[in-house]
This record gives sequence, C-alpha cells and structure tokens, in this order.
Amino acid sequence: VSGSVIALHRGRMEFGPRALGARSILADPRGPGTRDHVNQVVKKSESFRPFAPAVLVEYAQDYFDISEESPFMIETCAVAEKVALPAITHVDGTARVQTVSMQSNSFLARLLRKFYARTGCPVLLNTSFNLAGEPIVCSVQDSLRCFIKSELDILVIGDFLVDRKDLSRSHRDLVLAQSSRHKAYRWDTYSLL
Repeated sequence: VSGSVIALHRGRMEFGPRALGARSILADPRGPGTRDHVNQVVKKSESFRPFAPAVLVEYAQDYFDISEESPFMIETCAVAEKVALPAITHVDGTARVQTVSMQSNSFLARLLRKFYARTGCPVLLNTSFNLAGEPIVCSVQDSLRCFIKSELDILVIGDFLVDRKDLSRSHRDLVLAQSSRHKAYRWDTYSLL
C-alpha cells in the first residue's frame, strides 16, 4: 500500500542483533520524511536513529558500494545515490545493507520484487519490529500489542494481513488488555550470558 509503514511477523524469529525480515518494520526509503515518521510516530524513538536498507541482491551494486552479498546486515558501505534514499542514508553517506535473495528470505525477496515493479526501486527501509526501549517482538501477542501501541499501518502475521483501518476500538482494547495480563519485561532485565 503506497506510503504505508508495514510490520512483518513471519515464521521463526531471528537470533542476533539485526531484524532480517522475520520481525521487521518496512517502509519506502525514498521519502525525505520517512525516517522521522518511523522514528517519532511509529517506533517512538530518537529522530537521529538510522535505518538499514533491504535490497534485492541483483541490484545491490547499483545502489551501494558493495562487492559481495550481505544477507545478515553486517557491512556498512557507501550509498551510490544519496539523494534517492534519504530514509536509509546515514549522515556520512553510508548504510548498513542487507542483501536479499530467494535463498536468504523468499518472502522478503518477493515483496521487494513487487515493490520494485510498482516503484522502480528495489530497496525498502528495514528496521526491527519494536518500540523504543522494548525488545524485538517475539510472539503473535507481542506483535499485535506493538502494532496497536504504534502508528503502524499494516501488520502481516504469517499469511494474514491486519490493516489498522479495519480494527475497531474494542479490538484494540481487547489486545491491550490481554497483553497486560502477562508481565512486561524490559530489555535490560534479560541476561543473555
């Protein structure tokens, strides 16, 4: 949907420091106000926080100074056309790129292909599906709660699509009431080692 900010909850959650398409927020990276909108309105975080691009692997070198695949968003490289992708370009003209192929993430690759067919841009803004100060969503309940508390437009859970416009106030209240029954843990309470 044009101009929408979309959240993905697909399959098993990634384990690691980056959202790679299983628990992600996606948006069009070309709009100059997209970064601020996602930071301030959707994620409710500081406006300076940069976002990463997810790009179809076959177009990566057209947009970024990258020499090999980077499916785990590890490499930072120069953005070839800084003005064209302001929402994912850091102040130093770089981006932390995720290359996407059918082998690495078939759903995200198909989504990028459809976006490319509609817009001519094979890149999407990709950031973790969470609000400021919270861990990345894990369960379906987490995703619904985060979706309702944020200003996300669309939530994809598996093969189901939830449009914010279709949710009544009672649906939102029910999800928030259910999630409040479970103790909310802040990220800093987790011990990973």
